[in-house]
Amino acid sequence: MISRRDFLQVSMAASALVGASGFGNWARLAAQQSLTQDQLLQFDTFGNVSLIHITDIHAQLKPIYFREPEVNIGVGNNKGAVPHVTGADFRKLYGIADGSPSHYALTYNDFSSLAQAYGKVGGLDRVATVINAIRADRPDAILLDGGDTWHGSYTCYQTQGQDMVNVMNALKPDAMTFHWEFTLGSDRVREIVGDLPFAALGQNIFDAEWDEPAEDFAPYQFFERGGAKIAVIGQAFPYMPIANPGWMFPEYSFGIRDEHMQSMVDEVRGQGADLVVVLSHNGFDVDKKMAGVVTGIDVILSGHTHDALPEPVLVGDTIIVASGSNGKFVSRVDLDVRDGRMMGFRHKLIPIFSDVIAPDAEVAALIDDQRAPFKAELEEVIGQTDSLLYRRGNFNGSWDDLICDALLSEREADIAMSPGVRWGPSLIPGDDITREDIWNVTSMTYGKAYRSEMTGEFIKVILEDVADNIFNPDPYYQQGGDMVRIGGMGYRIDISKPQGERISDMTLLKTGEAIDPAKNYVVAGWASVNEGTEGPQIWDVVESHVRKLGTVTVAPNNSVVVEGL
Repeated sequence: MISRRDFLQVSMAASALVGASGFGNWARLAAQQSLTQDQLLQFDTFGNVSLIHITDIHAQLKPIYFREPEVNIGVGNNKGAVPHVTGADFRKLYGIADGSPSHYALTYNDFSSLAQAYGKVGGLDRVATVINAIRADRPDAILLDGGDTWHGSYTCYQTQGQDMVNVMNALKPDAMTFHWEFTLGSDRVREIVGDLPFAALGQNIFDAEWDEPAEDFAPYQFFERGGAKIAVIGQAFPYMPIANPGWMFPEYSFGIRDEHMQSMVDEVRGQGADLVVVLSHNGFDVDKKMAGVVTGIDVILSGHTHDALPEPVLVGDTIIVASGSNGKFVSRVDLDVRDGRMMGFRHKLIPIFSDVIAPDAEVAALIDDQRAPFKAELEEVIGQTDSLLYRRGNFNGSWDDLICDALLSEREADIAMSPGVRWGPSLIPGDDITREDIWNVTSMTYGKAYRSEMTGEFIKVILEDVADNIFNPDPYYQQGGDMVRIGGMGYRIDISKPQGERISDMTLLKTGEAIDPAKNYVVAGWASVNEGTEGPQIWDVVESHVRKLGTVTVAPNNSVVVEGL
C-alpha cells in the first residue's frame, strides 16, 4: 500500500525540477549559470526498483522548441482535473515560480522570451545522457518506451522508421508499445519488430480475423530487478482503425480490452509478479478510467496525449505517470517493492534542457550518421517566421493556421481542414523555416492534400463527429486528438451539449455568410484515412506557400467560439 508520506514526497519533484529560478527575460548565459546538469539529475535513490519512461518522441532526434498547450479542456469527471489545467493555473497548482525553468518547460505563457533564455529542449543524445546517469545510479533500471517513436520527421519518413530504430536500439530500451508505428504498414512493422533486441508489447493487439491475441506482439514481459519480479504489460493505442487508416494494418484489431487487461494482470500475479506496470498508449483520461476498472495495477506509464506532469496521479492504489512528448522529458520512478507489493515510490520528471545537459558523444555521432544523407534537404531554408509557430491546443495552433492558409491558397479552396494531431515542434519569432521544420509538422505516410466538394451539412457532420471524439464525457469514447483545424470558416461549439448539437453558427469567413447546409463548398484538407486519396503531398503544398510568403506572419485566430466550459 502507498503511504501518504511517500505520496507527498512526490511533490518534492516539482521544487527539485525548478532548480535555481528567476524572473524575466534572462540572457541565455545567465539561465545556463542558474541551472546545471547535476540539478536536473539530482535524485534521492529510493527502494529497490527504478523505472525510466519516455514516450511520444515522434522521431525528434535533435533539440527542438515545444510549447505546451494553452487550451486543454477536460469534460465529465475530468473537468478541471490534471492534465486539463494549463498556464498560470498549472503553475499555481504545483507551486511553480513565474519565469522559472519549470514555467518554461511545463506551461505556455511567455514562451518566446523564455525560449530565448533557456534554449531548446530534447535531443536523443541528451536523453541518452540522462538515461546513462540513472543507470549509473541504478544499473538494473528498466527503460520503457511508450510508443509514437517511429513517426514524425523527414528522415523517419525517408528511412521508413529505420533512423529511429537505430538510435533507440543504442539507448537499450527493455520494452515498447505502439501507435503511429502502424502507419508504416503492417509488413514494415513486423519486419522491424522481428529484429528488435527488446520486447514489443501490446495485450490489446489482436488478430482481426480470429479475434485472438496477435502472435507478433507479446502481452507482457517479466523482469527480475532488486529481488522483485516485475511484469510489464503493453497497451497499444486502442483506436487505430478510427484515428488512422485501417487499410494499412488490416490483419490487426485493437480496442481498450480492459477485460483482457484484467485477465493479464491476474495471470502475471498468478505467476508471482510483485509489481505490475502497464506501459500504455491509451491517453491520460483513458488510463485514469482503466485504473479504476482494472484491479491489481501498481503503475501506469501513460502516453499518447503528450501530458507532462511533475507528480503522478493516484487512482486507488495505482500511480499514473505522464512524461510529455518529443523527447522533452524523461521520468524516473523509484519504487519500494517488498513482500509482493509496492510499498512506496519517488518520482521525478526530468526536463531535457539541451543547453544544460551534455550530449552523449556516441549517440550524437549515431544521430548525425542517420541524418547525413539528407543534410542538404533538411537544412534548406524555405522562409522565415515573425510569429510563434506551435501546434498544441484543443482548437487551433498557429502551425495549423499556416497549413490551412496554404491549403486555401495553393488548392484554391473555400474551406481548409487540418487534422488535430498533437505532434510537431514549435518555432519562435525570427527563426528560419527549414524544410525539416515543415516536415516535422506534416510528415506521415498518408499526407496527400485532397480537394473535393462538400455540402455545408456534411461539414457540420464532420465537426460533430470529431467533437464527440474529444468531448464525450466518457473517456472510453474519446477517440480523437485535438479538434480538426478549420481555415476559411468560423463556428461556435458548446462542448456541454450532446453529439449532433455542439456545432452552430458556421460562417464562411471570406463573405461573412452563414454556411448553407444544402450548398457545395470546395474543401481542401490532408491526412484522409481513405485509401486511394489523390493530391499533392501536404509538405509540398506548405513549402510552396511559405516560399511565396517569404516571411510568415500568422494572425490571431478568433474564428472558433467555445461555450459550455
